[in-house]
Amino acid sequence: MSRLRDVVKKAQEEAVLDKSNQSIIVPSQYGCEILLEKATLQQLKDPSFPLDAHIVTYIVEGETYTDLCRGSKVKIFDLYFDKFGHGAVQKIAWGYGKVSPKIWGYKAPEKKKRK
Repeated sequence: MSRLRDVVKKAQEEAVLDKSNQSIIVPSQYGCEILLEKATLQQLKDPSFPLDAHIVTYIVEGETYTDLCRGSKVKIFDLYFDKFGHGAVQKIAWGYGKVSPKIWGYKAPEKKKRK
């Protein structure tokens, strides 16, 4: 039962409220993961991100923003199209990450003390 609560809690944390339709858009439903939102160029050039991350440039209310997102280009486009509407997505380009996606976010298991 606690696993179900963890999954629901994670989905709620990832949920993004769409201001135009007042609907909830969850990136995980699109098979995407947003790593950085409204990031600066210096943050985007960090090589500690995975190789498969994309830089998404979009316009909302006349302001240009950039995000770092993981997923296929088609699914990323669908996410941002549904979130911000027609004409918002300007460009989707490869990120500057250098870490293999297999080991990105991997944490070594804790070693137990021997008695």
